[in-house]
Amino acid sequence: MLEDALIFYRGHLLANKEISNYLHQKRKLTDASIEAFGLGYAPETWDSLLTHFTQRGHSEHDLLEAGLISKRDSGGYYDRFRNRIMFPIRDENGRMAGFGARIVNPNDVPKFLNSPETPIFVKGHLLYGLDRARKPIRAADQAVIVEGYLDVIALHQAGYENVVSPMGTALTEHQLRLLKRFTR
Repeated sequence: MLEDALIFYRGHLLANKEISNYLHQKRKLTDASIEAFGLGYAPETWDSLLTHFTQRGHSEHDLLEAGLISKRDSGGYYDRFRNRIMFPIRDENGRMAGFGARIVNPNDVPKFLNSPETPIFVKGHLLYGLDRARKPIRAADQAVIVEGYLDVIALHQAGYENVVSPMGTALTEHQLRLLKRFTR
């Protein structure tokens, strides 16, 4: 389901010239980097993902468990991510675990929103970009740790591929142990 959500968000990015231009012009990302990291866009609606997936036979329960929708206090559900640039987060083996999302409108809050904790998305156990960086980390016998998603992408784009991020949080012992599997 998370892989299907990645395709959903990717399609919305390709259809949105304003967001695409922002990534290219303001963030200086190339098409190759956007494609390699699977960036996408969550549309500015409350139910487009929910509608898309339920029309294809997915249950609201499964969407909620995957962290793609949230439950309203008054009942019903809504898309967790709206009007945000989407960053797929994969484990070290390349399996989808969740999403990180950055605001487009500077007045929105919070600036970054991640998938909620799920059985496969535990933020303190993942490093953004490790699936792409593990071989370069081994080759260099060194890992570079930066703050966020865009930092990782920009450095990979510049040829520094041994770069990962703890996704804006403090580096955890589990993340350090994960890195130690590839370098001391």
